[in-house]
Amino acid sequence: MKTLYLIRHAKSSWAFDLNDHDRPLGKRGRKDVIKMGQHLKEHQPRPEVLISSTASRAFYTALHICDKMDIDEGQIRLNKKLYHAGASEILSVIKQAPNCEKLSLFGHNPGFTSAVNALANLNFDNIPTCGIVGINFNVKYWKDVEFGGGMLAFFYFPKEI
Repeated sequence: MKTLYLIRHAKSSWAFDLNDHDRPLGKRGRKDVIKMGQHLKEHQPRPEVLISSTASRAFYTALHICDKMDIDEGQIRLNKKLYHAGASEILSVIKQAPNCEKLSLFGHNPGFTSAVNALANLNFDNIPTCGIVGINFNVKYWKDVEFGGGMLAFFYFPKEI
């Protein structure tokens, strides 16, 4: 059994004159990601592999989650394919993941919502910022994950916690 954690980046800031890729987390985002990291630590096992979009807001979401879950930040792998990836690109990253039981991806909408819906035959309208969706797959290797093959394990988001 494999478990995928899809984590949408926390709320970003528009206060700076930066390009989209470089926008940092905003005040609410920093507050939410700390809360969500603590909740994840209390309710789910730690992911062994973490792969983040190269965008600042996704990478800093991953760093904060690592801090709260006592994961060495050096375990985060950056993958530029996750920056505004669609469902097919996200599936490609999953299929190429190293062998582990728990995999965490950090990225963006609308791709993450599309991927969740396609992977587990769901009909989510939107994964909110800092939302975390867990999907289980009854496969031995990540390369065997296919659209429609997953089962929803959990869905956490800041307003619920």
